Amino acid sequence: MLRVEDVTVAFGERVALDDVTLEVARGEVLAVLGPSGSGKSTLLRVICGLQRPDAGRVVLAGEDVTAAPAHRRGIGLVFQDHALFDHRNVACNVAFGLRMRGAAPSDIERRVGELLDLVGLAGFERRSVLTLSGGEQQRVALARALAPEPSVLLLDEPLGSLDRRLRDRLLVDLGELFDALQVTAIYVTHDQAEAFALGDRVAVMRSGQVVQRGTADELWTHPADADTARFLGLGNVHERTVTRPEAITVRRVAAGETGEGVVEKARRHGPTVHVTVRLDDGSALDAALTALDHPAPGERVMVDVDPAGIVRL
Repeated sequence: MLRVEDVTVAFGERVALDDVTLEVARGEVLAVLGPSGSGKSTLLRVICGLQRPDAGRVVLAGEDVTAAPAHRRGIGLVFQDHALFDHRNVACNVAFGLRMRGAAPSDIERRVGELLDLVGLAGFERRSVLTLSGGEQQRVALARALAPEPSVLLLDEPLGSLDRRLRDRLLVDLGELFDALQVTAIYVTHDQAEAFALGDRVAVMRSGQVVQRGTADELWTHPADADTARFLGLGNVHERTVTRPEAITVRRVAAGETGEGVVEKARRHGPTVHVTVRLDDGSALDAALTALDHPAPGERVMVDVDPAGIVRL
């Protein structure tokens, strides 16, 4: 469906994209994950036609569109800052792309109603976008991008400006929407949880290059290198190995046991407790536990490691 081939973009001496190749199948959501400055947004700009690559090409549905202007590519865009028209109401914002395409008024009204119902904003047609919450504005931006039925949807950190509670809610809504529409999409984020939740596959970027791609399970179980492992949130990263936190069991010492270390931290993240143990040899291990009753900071513990959870880099 969409293929980026050997794309390079440089701004002066800084290389933003370095020989990047990616492919997205029809109906697939590819999450592009990386820190700020890794080249994620530049990649989207190349795909949608806002940035001409210095080398390489963009192929959409078998056609080379590298030289095609943005408005002729049939690509939808959703940005972090919504980019809505403040002087227009919700319906007019959603209808913008349809009007630019010359759609009939009756078709526009029908399509706007369908999409607002789809994103949970039925009845909001006449509301000013200035009266909407951040989450509601992002839903309007999504409906506007979907209105012309784009061949590919690009989303650039769409949840980045929202608080965690609202972000978690919209993350679920987006996943359900992508499944319902079977949309072809590239979802750019710096958040590993978002990438794993939404991406059928995930491409990890660093310094303008794609350093690894695969399913969430493939990346988590076999990170390409130590930097990738750390960025994905894996602790216990050494030069040649990674010990996955869920492979570590931590329990309080029983009668007659001296223990192997002391709990330094215990932090709950929803159903999981992240425990850091300072071993007697001075090294530290991070474990992910699911028990409600878990060792607390200061307690001596025994530590067991499942060998299947040790990954060699």
